[in-house]
Amino acid sequence: MRILVTGGSGFIGSALIRRVLATTGHSVLNLDCLTYASTAGSVEDAQASGRYSFAKVDICDRSALEAAFAEYKPDVVAHLAAESHVDRSIDGPDDFVQTNVLGTFNLLESARLVGVSKFLHVSTDEVYGSLALTDTPATEDTPYDPRSPYSATKAASDHLVRAWGETYGLPTVTTNCSNNYGPYHFPEKLIPLMIINAMGGLPLPVYGNGANVRDWLFVEDHADALIAVLERGRTGETYNIGGDEERTNLQVVELVCDLVDEVVGSQAGDAPRQNLIQFVDDRPGHDLRYAIDASKIGHELGWAPTRTFEAGLRETVEWYVGNADWWRPLTDKRATDRRGLMNR
Repeated sequence: MRILVTGGSGFIGSALIRRVLATTGHSVLNLDCLTYASTAGSVEDAQASGRYSFAKVDICDRSALEAAFAEYKPDVVAHLAAESHVDRSIDGPDDFVQTNVLGTFNLLESARLVGVSKFLHVSTDEVYGSLALTDTPATEDTPYDPRSPYSATKAASDHLVRAWGETYGLPTVTTNCSNNYGPYHFPEKLIPLMIINAMGGLPLPVYGNGANVRDWLFVEDHADALIAVLERGRTGETYNIGGDEERTNLQVVELVCDLVDEVVGSQAGDAPRQNLIQFVDDRPGHDLRYAIDASKIGHELGWAPTRTFEAGLRETVEWYVGNADWWRPLTDKRATDRRGLMNR
């Protein structure tokens, strides 16, 4: 297949591209406008495959998008381009509405013009809303209850995708995933931020009391699930993709500390890095728990995660320890940008 991947220089998109090129014979066009969260280095080895190409295109630019579709003539689309950081959506929701809603609309129309055989829309478990600790995990039939600007715009894009399938006959399929983690994760997200700060002996800020619960999915397992959906997923269906690895945020951070202590070595004075944990004011509308039932994709497509959370997190910590040349320029740029904002 000729797969057009939007957001292919981002965290999950780049993992999908790497897995497609490593495990299949498909070719890929990566459409990415290279925002702050995109890094060309995440797919730097893809060119050697001979089955990879890149176009710098913003999905909010309808004419550029249609030109890319006309030139590449994709068989299928994997739509991963999105603004995804909840904190950023609270501080500045405009970009989330533009990219996640208008951008998805532009992409649906561009795909409809060329007549793709499948349009895979990659979404999030956050559209189902917050669960109580005793609630059963959300299924594909759970009503939507988004509670942040991020999840609201993703819910809106999910509805657009399904509407284009029903109204125009576009062969769509939607996936809703739990929290991803792994190599090449942008440093402002919880796990890479905690790894990098722990290595540097910096404070580890945890919202509230750290009791918020998330289900964790290793990013390469997610990529393999997306390939299964692209190849064998049924048109019009929704598939939840989760790791079945629920942890509180505090448990995640404590395990990161223990692994960094083990991999890097103890700090001066042998103080455990768990001493760096600091509880900070909770963010507005912080959902207590996300959890999804991923049994459908297992039954229909034979997919299951291959890593336990402990094994995947160890692999992730080891990757960040050994790849400072990838993440340090990103953290340096964030520090520079923050200084610039403070000096305005």
